[in-house]
Amino acid sequence: MKILHLISSPRGNSSFSIRLGREIVERLLEKHPGSTVKTHNLTQTPFPHLEEVHLNSFMTMPESRTPELAAAIMHSDQAITELKEADSIVIGVPMYNFGIHSTLKAWLDHIMRAGVTFSYTTDGPEGLIKNKKVYLAISSGGIYTDGPMKSYDFTEPYLRKVLSFIGLTDITTYRVEGVNLPDTKNHAFEDAVEQIAV
Repeated sequence: MKILHLISSPRGNSSFSIRLGREIVERLLEKHPGSTVKTHNLTQTPFPHLEEVHLNSFMTMPESRTPELAAAIMHSDQAITELKEADSIVIGVPMYNFGIHSTLKAWLDHIMRAGVTFSYTTDGPEGLIKNKKVYLAISSGGIYTDGPMKSYDFTEPYLRKVLSFIGLTDITTYRVEGVNLPDTKNHAFEDAVEQIAV
């Protein structure tokens, strides 16, 4: 098995999403000995936010791309190659202001390409990246799976929609939540790890 571990937290070893992602990866390695792991820290080697040159490169046929467009599309090609090569994808998702980190959004913008990762058919859009397992390792200071703050969660609902759009429909979520709340912060991470089953 080939595992792709995406990190989108800038907080290093103090990040709960990174720690939870590593726990998921370790469980996968235990279950599938001999597997390989490719870790891409999106905060250390980020994909550029989309500019006009990137959008133009997406919409230009390969044989018509100028050297500038050919260079611009290399980021997207790299991200999609990493995705296609993986059997399982573990995505670390810290919640910031109710949503995902901008580096993860930039990665998504580079993998969402018509004719490459999805296509439009007479029956509607069809995802082209299939037969892969995705694990979301989400961390948050508060509780968002239930209670009054649930409607503020734009991490998991968004990621499920956008990943499913390109064919990644087999998604399992694990959460470390309440890490800033007095009643839950001391055991939030352990509670999350206990739920992991791969």
